[in-house]
Amino acid sequence: MHTIDILIFIVYMLIVLGIGIYFLRKNKNADDYYVGGRSMGSSVIGLSVVATDVGGGFSIGLGGLGFLMGLSGSWMLFTGLLGAWLSAVFLIPKAGKLSKRLKLYTFPELFEFFYSPRVALLAGIISAVGYIGFTSSQLLAGAKLASATFEGLDMTTALIFMGVIAVAYTAMGGLKAVIYTDVVQWIILLAGLILIGIPMGYHAIGGMEAIRATLPEEFLKLNNIGWPIILNWAVTIIPIWFVGMTLYQRIYATRTPKEAQKAWYIAGAFEWPIMAFMGVILGLFARVAFENGMFAYMGFAPGEMMDAEMGLPLLLRTILPVGLMGLMMAAYFSAVMSTADSCIMAASGNIESDILKKIRPLPKSKRARLIQSQLITLGIGLLGLLIALRMENVLELMLHSYAFMVSGLFVPVLGAFFTKRGSATAAFWAMITGGATTLTLTLLSVKLPYGLDPNIFGITAAAICFVLLSVLFPGRRNVVD
Repeated sequence: MHTIDILIFIVYMLIVLGIGIYFLRKNKNADDYYVGGRSMGSSVIGLSVVATDVGGGFSIGLGGLGFLMGLSGSWMLFTGLLGAWLSAVFLIPKAGKLSKRLKLYTFPELFEFFYSPRVALLAGIISAVGYIGFTSSQLLAGAKLASATFEGLDMTTALIFMGVIAVAYTAMGGLKAVIYTDVVQWIILLAGLILIGIPMGYHAIGGMEAIRATLPEEFLKLNNIGWPIILNWAVTIIPIWFVGMTLYQRIYATRTPKEAQKAWYIAGAFEWPIMAFMGVILGLFARVAFENGMFAYMGFAPGEMMDAEMGLPLLLRTILPVGLMGLMMAAYFSAVMSTADSCIMAASGNIESDILKKIRPLPKSKRARLIQSQLITLGIGLLGLLIALRMENVLELMLHSYAFMVSGLFVPVLGAFFTKRGSATAAFWAMITGGATTLTLTLLSVKLPYGLDPNIFGITAAAICFVLLSVLFPGRRNVVD
């Protein structure tokens, strides 16, 4: 990259760190740090939600899907739209009411209200593990982008660089820093894709004529995909809107449940079709460029094996001139950090409020608790970085983390909010059964019928366990009015 591009990128990073420093001075207590003072509006929350959900992993991962299958890869984020709107209609009115009543900080605290402290502790552990995996996937996405863009930069150095930046401003500023940087970062990404990436990519590869001449016709259709893949995405992604700690933190941060509902409608509309098609179209452009030898000068000649997720960053490196390269790289790093920061905050909240609080009382001093929260956040970020150093595939890591959480937590959430029978015993063992089933099938690489995702079997096992144990071991529990 040219010196001008590097300077643009450095200025951007300094601005992001500046936001973290600003809120470091503003935060006074745990309410400020973990739930943004419970006073935020729908617009800023909605943009933060879409920035978090369609972050670096999905941005780079969608580019990989566009590279492999074309426009049909966009169906992945259609499941995000469904999840957002279903959650807005059915979940937020109930969760928002409880948040205002109980002054909640985390998602598993709901399980303590509905079931028992033991169930909440297990949910906190599962959620924390899942979000540490999320953090790793986002840092890995940033490292892939950086190593493919900056000549001579290796993956390890890129990972450390991304980790230090994301962890620093998140640990300093808390949820408000995360939300406001998310909004800035997402606007930068959207503008970069619309104004720079897509038009310049289209021109560089030779337009529609080159696309049709290079790729099979199926790449331009929306049915270039089998039903098992769509089912796998749906069962993995839709439920995350009901169990995602990052999303509950934003529900708690809004002024009212109605504000949260508006935010979720905004997020869903941006996920599909806007972000979905932007991501796969750029991946499709990268495939055309690869097949026509545009990456040969970097050692990726047509016909050779190449990581599909590297196609998009290689395309940007190839086509963007001085100045625009720096802006576009800032846009994609924005996407990476807008999800990584939220994942770090989620895991930090789980560790402090759902796990450590069960072991020893939290500091009585507001200042002491704030410092403890910042140290926990720093530790979570560093752990995510260490895990990322050992992983290779962004989308695979992210979806496995999703699956681990969904299979363990989805059924007990439905049981808590939408039934009156589920017991604490049923919820506890459903979490273990669902998570263990998915994890076992994944680690053993069991060949499942029709290529179905292990998460489908994990959720099914959790549901059966929950229903049976609720009948065999009924117990009294709270319900939502």
